[in-house]
Amino acid sequence: MLHGLPMERDVTPFDPPSEITGVRASRPVSPMLFPDGHEGWLVTGYDAVRQALSDTRFSSRQDLGIIHVPFPTPGMPEMTEPVPQTPGLFISMDPPDHTRLRRKLTGAFTVKRMKALEEGIHEIAERQLDALAKLTPPVDLVKEFALPVPSQVICEILGVRYADRDTFQHNSSKFMERQVTLEDKMAAYMAMNTYLYELVSAKRAEPGDDLLSDLARDEDLSLEELTGMSFLLLLAGFETTANMLSLGTFALLEHPDQLAALRENPELIPDAVEELLRYLAVADVFFRYAAEDIEFHGETIREGSMVVLSLLAGNHDPARYEDADSLDVHRNARGHLAFGHGVHQCLGQQLARIEMRAGFGGLLRRFPGLHLAVPAREVKLRTDMNIYGVHALPVSW
Repeated sequence: MLHGLPMERDVTPFDPPSEITGVRASRPVSPMLFPDGHEGWLVTGYDAVRQALSDTRFSSRQDLGIIHVPFPTPGMPEMTEPVPQTPGLFISMDPPDHTRLRRKLTGAFTVKRMKALEEGIHEIAERQLDALAKLTPPVDLVKEFALPVPSQVICEILGVRYADRDTFQHNSSKFMERQVTLEDKMAAYMAMNTYLYELVSAKRAEPGDDLLSDLARDEDLSLEELTGMSFLLLLAGFETTANMLSLGTFALLEHPDQLAALRENPELIPDAVEELLRYLAVADVFFRYAAEDIEFHGETIREGSMVVLSLLAGNHDPARYEDADSLDVHRNARGHLAFGHGVHQCLGQQLARIEMRAGFGGLLRRFPGLHLAVPAREVKLRTDMNIYGVHALPVSW
């Protein structure tokens, strides 16, 4: 039985920890002892992760059971009661509550609507590439490109002032840290919550031409629900894509044959984006509660057990993908789990794809000599964060 969830990438910066791949090979649905003594489960096999994501017996409700953190967290008190449901935060809800809130957004994130935004997203990426080209290398690609592009995009779509980006980026980063105390985490959350409550209140009073204004016009949504939905959209809208852009660039620079293939044939970029999503799965760990006793892949998971799903381990499962631990931009990676599966599958996945195609395509075209400015071992990885990536990526050209 695993004691806690291994977090250190001890093979490469891109592969699952070796303890997790070892468990996947022998028991893809395996018991795990949490640091607080709770006996829960870890799901690592592709088929099992995919099924668990769509099985309604595995609940997303944060008010259903006690939160058991699968890795040691300083300052985290022992939980004795379920955490109350946060209004509007539909990622931690089940149908029908989840369905009611998510439905309010489906029209905003259709493939057709995203394609209509594509030209503007490419313009944002190109402007940032122009700014990057004016700098004297080495530069931090996270600060100068990977963060600004999705931040500008999501601010424009939601109607958030881009001038406020430093505030919400700082607080979201604090909120996503694993090693920060609960007090600091809650302070960051409250700061973001206060900012967003004031924002949606203003948009309800005077709506503009943006997504949050569209939501604010809906009188069925309370201000608290609007705030929770805004928090989710803002956090998901730039954290994951920013980390994919930076970690994906790191991965390509560490795989020069794959980088060369993309330079020679830029038409491979869409397939490369899918492969990078599969290979990196920056939003790796998802949590569920067993809402009842469940017979699952030969195991009995008791009601109330906390279940940890590793999307990265599932995406690297050799039973699903041949040579799964290798990056191959020619691979058909469709069906990967990076955006989840089932009713909670990422609502903004088409937006993220467009941003990554524009970002990777632009970087390769504009900076043919791009390379790491430090040895790969000195790149600081975000193993201390809930979204994996790099804290900084020093590059030159």
